[in-house]
Amino acid sequence: MRSTFLYAVVILLLAGCATLPAVEEDVAEAAAARGSRESIELIRVQEERIARKPFIGGNAVTLLRNGPATYAAMIAAIKGARERIDLESYIFDAEEGAKFADLLLEKRAQGLSVNLIYDAWGSSETPTELFDRLKRAGVQVLEFNPIDPTGVIDLNKRDHRKLLIVDAAVAILGGVNISRVYENRHGSSSGGDDPDLLPWRDTDVRIEGPAVADFEDMFLATWRRLEGPPLPPLPRRTGTPPGDAWVHAIDGDPDSDHPLIYRTLMTAITLAQSSIHLTTGYFAPPPDLARALRQAARRGVDMRIVVPALTDSSMTQAAGRGKYAGLMKAGAHIYEREGVVLHAKTAVIDGAWSAVGSSNLDWRSIVFNDESDAVILGARFGGEMEALFAEDMAGSREIDPRQWSERPFGQRLREWGAGLWEFML
Repeated sequence: MRSTFLYAVVILLLAGCATLPAVEEDVAEAAAARGSRESIELIRVQEERIARKPFIGGNAVTLLRNGPATYAAMIAAIKGARERIDLESYIFDAEEGAKFADLLLEKRAQGLSVNLIYDAWGSSETPTELFDRLKRAGVQVLEFNPIDPTGVIDLNKRDHRKLLIVDAAVAILGGVNISRVYENRHGSSSGGDDPDLLPWRDTDVRIEGPAVADFEDMFLATWRRLEGPPLPPLPRRTGTPPGDAWVHAIDGDPDSDHPLIYRTLMTAITLAQSSIHLTTGYFAPPPDLARALRQAARRGVDMRIVVPALTDSSMTQAAGRGKYAGLMKAGAHIYEREGVVLHAKTAVIDGAWSAVGSSNLDWRSIVFNDESDAVILGARFGGEMEALFAEDMAGSREIDPRQWSERPFGQRLREWGAGLWEFML
């Protein structure tokens, strides 16, 4: 979730230089290879080179549409846990957080290891007592980047992940926070234009199989960085694979000096041959990404992007709208999703490379946030992603280039002003 314009002012005063990762070599290598063989195979090879680890086969992958479906899957996984529960969430609020706390306390009382990481800024409105109650019962709780008024405050550094791992066998991740905005919101659009009253449209994925161990390693790396008590690695599961999906666990940790989410996405866009279908809750693409999208559209790739019509971050929306004209001129189609608050972060390229996770198409996700995405290869899951994308397009208004060129001067001015701030939004 995003904050107000005043918050952006504070951030700008406190922030250092926002430096984008270098992607020129990745893009040049991908462009040189383009067309030499089937695009998905090329993307797989390049992505494995960048990430320095292979895709892992033998996984069962389930697409979870919206908060209620994600919560049902999370609750079932937690109730079925036998050894350990690891939960990482940007927002762990007082209402939904209290419900999940009860589940975690129940499993802790059964003797399981239960571990929680929450972001200090994202969960800043959550009463301390909720976390204290968990700690008293033996749940190990770590706060990411605590806000210390007496010290140096770095509000930019955030843990934006939404990641549940159970017994190192099941992982659930995507855009869904532990937040009241998903409660009892199954599609009613009677909230007008108030983001607090509208249903939230989001996407998660449930993964069962050997790839989960990589997401567990991702959680453990953050746990160690926060100097949490030692958590012994759980044994990697063996036996009959639960499915046939190939999965890549992609870490967006900007401290790694090679943030994988941005680099792999740029490579996939550069190698796309037929279609790029993106859904994002926050769209303010940095120059390299905007350029790659325009170039893909110009070479005839079916470029479609679904973004929010209503949002909880109007400045980010304005900055993104400032990029519409250039993208549409290149041949991209842009849709604004109506009747909901779009918060999903997904991509499907050439019908068989799919990404679901916590990362947005904006500077903050790329430069500052810890993120986690799952990349899934295969036409079956890609077909499910395309069907969900078609549903979002059907609930959207396509931006007409001619009408957009005639939008009021005041709107253009707002977009220009937001563009000056976009690396801090």
